[in-house]
Amino acid sequence: MNFKTGRTLASVALVGSFVAVALPAVSSASTPTVKVSTFNTSYSTMKYLKTIVHKGKGSIAVILPDTKSSARYTQFDAPNLIKAFKAAGLTGKQYIVQNAQGSQATQFNMAQADISKGAKVLIVDPIDSTTGAVIEGFAKAHGVKVIDYDRLTLGGARAYYVSFDNVAVGTLIGKGEVACLSAWNVANPVVYISYGSPTDNNATLFAKGYNAVLAAAGFNTTATTLTGAKQSVLESAGTWDATQALTDFQGAFTAHPSINAVLTPNDNNASGIIANLQSKGLKPKTMPFTGQDASLVGFQNVISGYQCGTVYKPIWLEAQATVALAVYLRAGIKPPAGLANGTTTDTVTHAKVKSVLLTATWVTAEKVQSTVIKDKVIKASDLCTSSAPTVQGSPQPTYAADCTTYGIK
Repeated sequence: MNFKTGRTLASVALVGSFVAVALPAVSSASTPTVKVSTFNTSYSTMKYLKTIVHKGKGSIAVILPDTKSSARYTQFDAPNLIKAFKAAGLTGKQYIVQNAQGSQATQFNMAQADISKGAKVLIVDPIDSTTGAVIEGFAKAHGVKVIDYDRLTLGGARAYYVSFDNVAVGTLIGKGEVACLSAWNVANPVVYISYGSPTDNNATLFAKGYNAVLAAAGFNTTATTLTGAKQSVLESAGTWDATQALTDFQGAFTAHPSINAVLTPNDNNASGIIANLQSKGLKPKTMPFTGQDASLVGFQNVISGYQCGTVYKPIWLEAQATVALAVYLRAGIKPPAGLANGTTTDTVTHAKVKSVLLTATWVTAEKVQSTVIKDKVIKASDLCTSSAPTVQGSPQPTYAADCTTYGIK
């Protein structure tokens, strides 16, 4: 893969050694008010960063990976990051939020351009670790700090990592599937697993969590064909592409029509398969699905009885923690101890990366009102759609009755 510089990923990766980047010993002007436990949906904590913003120079650049693997990047991440920057007192010239649209070359070129324009901190959610490591090597060579956002760059040289405990996320998904199999009275369950992309370290961590839960419940999590066991698991190679996820499922379902449950760590992957099965007569509460990212379509499937639940990651919290770290790094000031609450091991460099690890929640239909509606992540008016227009002559589904059932308003 060639970039505008004429160098390849492999050659650029030789720039600098990939080791953890330590902040210089600078006297801190931080306030104990800024810590993970103080962030909230009103963004009121961010105002305490304004004095730190005035001490910094240059800009902060965010580079998100794509708009295809999950709706979260456009629905949640970009708007919440922008809101956090504004609440912290940064002007429009002091930050930028971009999306690489799934292109490795674009993500690297964006990083180059941002640095050439004076960015002092990059916030990068890497398309994959190879691209992320190249960006971080280039940034290090130019004296720019990097924060890994949501996905850890294996073999990278970031200063901090901000994400959720992704093994715990997988555990929530696995427990949600097992609980739903029982609640929906699925006899002799055969669970098809739609894994996330193998190039995404988060997908590996999710799988570690849910495979452990399934194994403990008596499932075979290593079989690629039915084994004759009472409860068996079929698996795919994995993807964050919903179209490919559907194709993979259709192939497995044709070969093994006894599949009667689906575990997927992504609302988008789940929704495509659910829609396909609905067109063939799938009834509510008959084939349990799981999901992640708390998307609008995910919750519509949840309240209508096609998806057991979804993992809600409060992106408003992740965005504020990330922007807060970036503001301190931009000013050359060590972040307060209450901001980074753990470490994560880079399995390539074996470095212990200082991290902000946040907690996600499994949300069922009964908990929608008390979580995402209460937090104003999703509007009840959007979720319930009491009246919907027709598309190509076909009426669109409405969820008003489901919202009434679960007290969503």
